[in-house]
Formats: sequence, structure tokens, C-alpha cells
Amino acid sequence: MAMSDPLGDMLTRIRNGQVAGQSTVVCPASKLRKNVLDVLQREGYIRGYSWAERRRGVAEFTIELKYHEGAPVIREITRVSKPGRRVYSKIKDLGKVAGGLGISILSTPQGVMSDSEARAANVGGEVLCRVF
Repeated sequence: MAMSDPLGDMLTRIRNGQVAGQSTVVCPASKLRKNVLDVLQREGYIRGYSWAERRRGVAEFTIELKYHEGAPVIREITRVSKPGRRVYSKIKDLGKVAGGLGISILSTPQGVMSDSEARAANVGGEVLCRVF
């Protein structure tokens, strides 16, 4: 079955996996998902992820979720820009997430990066999701 929002599907799998207390979740692989997982790993929201090819041409990621003292590290993960409504932001108009405790993940001309990396590069773009 075709998926209209693959990134939203991955974020939902992460959210549901943490609510259920799972140590890993599995989702189909794509370049955008890989880039978002790289940002989540760099910022310390997930332990890591691995790529595996199930069969020829079909790959998937196994995402290792992170917990601190039994509670999920990711308290909230929400999709901002959706297929029906894209949300773009200049870097000077992008607000802080949870008073600076969370991050926004942006797709910029220089690649997918967190809001702090985008501020350092002084580049805006599409706001993919917010993590706290």
C-alpha cells in the first residue's frame, strides 16, 4: 500500500515504540529518513540505527530507542510540514522548541539539519518536525 507521508510514518513508529517500551522499532528505508535519523542520533534522542536489506531493492532501518531511568528520552515528536501543507521558515523567524530544550529538524539547501546547525549556517528551509 502506498504511503502519503513516509516521514510521518517513521515518527509515529518511534512515538508508538517508546510508549510501548520497546527497545527497537523497524521502518522502511529512504534517504530523507536516514538524514532525519542522523540528526536525531547527533542530538542524542536515539541510540543509533542500522540499515539492512530485506530483499533485493527493499531495505529497512532498525532504530534503537533511548531511555533515561525508564522514561523515553523523546517526550514529544510531532510532524510540522505535511504533504498537504508545507511549512517553510527563515532562520530568523524560527522559534525555540520548549524554551530551547527541544529541536526543530529542517530540510535546507545544505541538507537536513537541526535548528541550531541551521542557525550556525544561517540558512532556513522546510520545517520537517519538532522533537522535545
